[in-house]
Amino acid sequence: MRKLILLAGFILFGMLTQLHAQSENDDWIVIAEKTASFKSDLDKVTPFGEERNVSKIKIKCIQGTLKLKHVHVTMSDGTKKSYDAKGIGVLNKGMTSFAFTLPGDSKLEHIELEYDSAGVILISKKAKLQVLGKKRKQDKKE
Repeated sequence: MRKLILLAGFILFGMLTQLHAQSENDDWIVIAEKTASFKSDLDKVTPFGEERNVSKIKIKCIQGTLKLKHVHVTMSDGTKKSYDAKGIGVLNKGMTSFAFTLPGDSKLEHIELEYDSAGVILISKKAKLQVLGKKRKQDKKE
């Protein structure tokens, strides 16, 4: 009987954790998707419309293996910020980087990503990544 109650508790905990994770992920939108070649690369992403109104960004690997080096952002007011992604290490399929908080309250102008795609041309698939943005909270005006 104790094992059954313990099992039910674990299942309930897992369901609540998943529900919380889904509600947090609802605020993230896909800004861009890129395919990395099997070499060091620098890609520039320019978002449009609502994709520009984000407060944080993160990188998600959806295929292959990716080593993120640096992320450079430029905001619409000219503010620039660089993030050193060395602490993240290698991203495999399904993994995401830490969320990078964008400077100021202005809109995102563009993002430059420096990365390496790991693998062997004939054996591994090219790395595919998504740039995700967290929607900026709108102030309630009454």
